[in-house]
Amino acid sequence: MRVGVLAIQGAFIEHEQAFERAGHIVSEIRQARDLETSLDMLVFPGGESTVQRKLLRDLEMIEPIWQRIDAGIGVYATCAGLILLANEVDGQPNELGRLSVCVQRNAYGRQLGSFQTQGDLPGHPNVIMTFIRAPRILSADKNVEILSTFNGYPTAVRQGKITAFAYHPELNGEIYL
Repeated sequence: MRVGVLAIQGAFIEHEQAFERAGHIVSEIRQARDLETSLDMLVFPGGESTVQRKLLRDLEMIEPIWQRIDAGIGVYATCAGLILLANEVDGQPNELGRLSVCVQRNAYGRQLGSFQTQGDLPGHPNVIMTFIRAPRILSADKNVEILSTFNGYPTAVRQGKITAFAYHPELNGEIYL
């Protein structure tokens, strides 16, 4: 599979390494023309969603990205990527959203409150879930499949070809497709 990792800010290197270990061909997406290459999946890494959103606008990448998503490219998102894709963030509509969830930013605490726990994903028991200033998925439409939970809240979801995580599987060297 050919994977394009959004490489403008955040934990993109960890995503690249995890996808390469899994045998995928990885390229960095740093500008709009990088989206013109043949890709099977687009990765939205963790990082600072506000910074990522600003850079996407400044680099004029929003429209080309959403065109690829709307055309059906696979999407893999963690933490900030989930925030960028959510239809609603902190009770406000997200004009960038393509995922029918409502999220609350930094809901699992500040940087110093980062933690790990374990949970199950379909076909993957005892997955290590690393939460770093993670968003909480407060609600999901009925067309969104809940893949994992923590304390009663969804932590990983899938809607069509979009898979999104509130936590960071890549920091443990894992990807879950």
